[in-house]
Amino acid sequence: MRVGSFVLGAQFPGQGQGEALHRAVRSAEVAEEAGLDSVWLAEHHFVPYGTCPSAVTLAALLLGRTRRLRVGTAVSVLPTVHPVALGEQAALLHVTSGGRFSLGVGRGGPWVDLEVFGAGLEAYETGFPESLDLLLRWLREPAVGASGDRYRFREVPVVPRPSESLSEEPGPEVVVACTSPSSVRMAAERGLPMLLGMHVGDEEKAEMVALWRRHAREAGRTAAEVHAAAHVSAGVCQIADRRADAAETLLKAMPGWLRQGLGAHVTVDGRERRMRDPHAYTELLCGLHPVGTPRLCADRLAATGERTGISRFALLVEGSGDLAATEENVRRLGAEVLPQLG
Repeated sequence: MRVGSFVLGAQFPGQGQGEALHRAVRSAEVAEEAGLDSVWLAEHHFVPYGTCPSAVTLAALLLGRTRRLRVGTAVSVLPTVHPVALGEQAALLHVTSGGRFSLGVGRGGPWVDLEVFGAGLEAYETGFPESLDLLLRWLREPAVGASGDRYRFREVPVVPRPSESLSEEPGPEVVVACTSPSSVRMAAERGLPMLLGMHVGDEEKAEMVALWRRHAREAGRTAAEVHAAAHVSAGVCQIADRRADAAETLLKAMPGWLRQGLGAHVTVDGRERRMRDPHAYTELLCGLHPVGTPRLCADRLAATGERTGISRFALLVEGSGDLAATEENVRRLGAEVLPQLG
């Protein structure tokens, strides 16, 4: 079991953007000191929900500041970026970090981002498979050309080649954020592990893993490939000497952040959207994830692993909104929870 942190660079009410980003960087540095396996970086545009607009850029900074930690994007929003540009960046980070970079990609949402970056709504609604396949080709082939609906260009050489890395891996790992049966099937047919969101519980995640395995077998993936797929479960982690204290910390801070952050999203086409009740959502997260004593947190992680078959975790550790509390939370995760997981 491999446990990492999930970093949003969340801007809580009353905080500045620089403060949020400093906490994000510092929490990742402490994650390596505390013995965590990885850190996963979220990407958002134009909203205080997350102040990091480029997960690959922040990943580059953190790879340079760490020596052991695996750094991944969770996720780079593929419809708003050219797949070749993202592939070049991923290859660069893979080669220069000795294979410590994981590229998580996702479809994102129907946000105004699509207008700002000129991608258009079609890139979100139908263009994801073409973008994903072009990205995968760039990371696996020596030269690539395109003749699809969205991307058309003559063949060009791939520089740098990910396969020339000194690591044992032929190229950076690619993980796909999955929120629906269609995205599960897309990932499975390509043999790509899933990143599953923090809003769903063990039962639904187990169903998605089972669906992934079925589609992967139907697509001709070998038993070894199916067994080796290391999916990632996103969640929340808050540690205290009493469960009530851990939950109280999150219930005091997270609803205000969620209300401000999620409320700032603007749809590209004016479609109506409904926001979860922030307090009820925080309560849901406290019930689904490792929030409580170190023993409870270890038991919750172990139970999720047993129920779902998922072996990797990306845990939001900044739910207090406070830098010192976040650092303490990460250190306790490393010192008091990880040893209980074996």
